[in-house]
Amino acid sequence: MLRLPLYQQILVAMALPIVLKLLSGLLGFSFDKTTVFLGLNIYESFAFLGDMFLNGLKMVVVPLVLASMICAVSGIAGRRDLGRIGGKTLAFYLLSSFAAIMVGLFFVNLLAPGIIDGEPARDLLALSDDSAVQAKLAMVEGRGSSDLAAIFLRMLPPNIIGAAAAGQMLGLITFGVLFGYFMMQVAKEKRSVLENFWQGVFETMMLITMFIMKFAPLGVLGLIGKVVMATGFAGIKPMLLFMLTVFAALLAHTFITMPLVLKYVAKVNPWRHYQAMAPALLTAFSTASSSGTLPLTMKCVEQNAKVSNKTAGFVLPLGATINMDGTALYECVAAMFIAQAYGLELSFVTQFTIVFVALLTSIGVAGIPAASLVAITIILAAIGLPAEGIGLLLLTDRILDMMRTAVNVWSDSCCAVVVAKSEGETQVLAQK
Repeated sequence: MLRLPLYQQILVAMALPIVLKLLSGLLGFSFDKTTVFLGLNIYESFAFLGDMFLNGLKMVVVPLVLASMICAVSGIAGRRDLGRIGGKTLAFYLLSSFAAIMVGLFFVNLLAPGIIDGEPARDLLALSDDSAVQAKLAMVEGRGSSDLAAIFLRMLPPNIIGAAAAGQMLGLITFGVLFGYFMMQVAKEKRSVLENFWQGVFETMMLITMFIMKFAPLGVLGLIGKVVMATGFAGIKPMLLFMLTVFAALLAHTFITMPLVLKYVAKVNPWRHYQAMAPALLTAFSTASSSGTLPLTMKCVEQNAKVSNKTAGFVLPLGATINMDGTALYECVAAMFIAQAYGLELSFVTQFTIVFVALLTSIGVAGIPAASLVAITIILAAIGLPAEGIGLLLLTDRILDMMRTAVNVWSDSCCAVVVAKSEGETQVLAQK
């Protein structure tokens, strides 16, 4: 099994508890919360594996996010060509990511995948129901408009170490942005030391994250096994509805939001751009890697869409680093899905927090392994929700990762077209 690609190992781990549950029905042996094998309670063993995997993810969040934010911001602030084109590019990426998040928020509120037959899906997904979790949920649900100011206060914590220890990621993100920007303003000899240090921290944390992800099959085995043993196959329905919600939102952003921008802002024919980008989009979908697709993306944008190398050479590499429309949309829907599964009526303030943190994390953690899992951990911590629901998202992660990667690449290419047209490049997507 270790010779299989990671995603195939995860698929095997997902299938194993399901196969055992089916065999238990056919062969008449027990496979529920009371099942004991070689003196071990199987349900508790599965729960242990799942908790260990989630704890590993939580362990790397603080240093990984801080280092990735500092490196991302310093990389942007350090570019000499961050002038007119850079300003337009950053503005487009922020607005397109915000639009994607709002599309996701609309669909997750409309379809409510965490609500099954009028009831929260918590029991179907075997989510915790102990007193500590209930206390957290009560705090989340009790938030109102008076707490809006507290969100901005948490962005400037008086003690950054204390904020990190308490899991207050907004303050950590703000500190990373400020540190990364002003690090580039100090003398070169001092700046290079800081750049090398934080780049080293970032690369080290990436290696640790990749090491933890090697145990994802065991984590998935534990998390899925726990659900199957507790609820049987009832947990499949909310996960399918969640997948449908993300799918619908990604399609809406790809075929409604971005084409409107192309038609009315860039004043080009969206269909011609679809044709120009088809090879890159198919490659992004099949590889689930926007960075790996970058050479083909640049080729399609320059040769098919006729964007100049000057524009494409700046916009697309930057977009592959910080612009993740599909990922930001997915993070928002996933966090809302988990909140709905716990039965929470989320106030405007809490939903605003989800949107705001999803926007920041989609920029800061875009280039790291398992970026969406890390980002969702940050969002759940920001609004006070338990992180245990994250493991369930791995059920549908592979196919949704392929889809959101294609959306990320599509958004990058749209930005290149918009910026090129605003710079007076009349040959872009011109009718032959």
